[in-house]
Amino acid sequence: MHVSLTAELESRVKAKVASGLYNNSSEVIREALRFMDTHEDWIHEIKVARLREQLKVATDQLDSGKGLLVESKSALDSIFEDIKR
Repeated sequence: MHVSLTAELESRVKAKVASGLYNNSSEVIREALRFMDTHEDWIHEIKVARLREQLKVATDQLDSGKGLLVESKSALDSIFEDIKR
């Protein structure tokens, strides 16, 4: 298997090997993948928590009358176009 890394990532891998913690770049990559697998659930929970925070802000705004009434698909499309700009 061949993996391409950006110059920055390659430099970071080489630094880990140079530190003496790893014997070669393959060990660094394997450890990074194990770390990712171990922490996938944790990362998912963080994302869900951030989404809940954002939803709380949005519902608080709606509850305080700061909502926007959208009566048609074209009106919604217009809002999304404004967001993109």
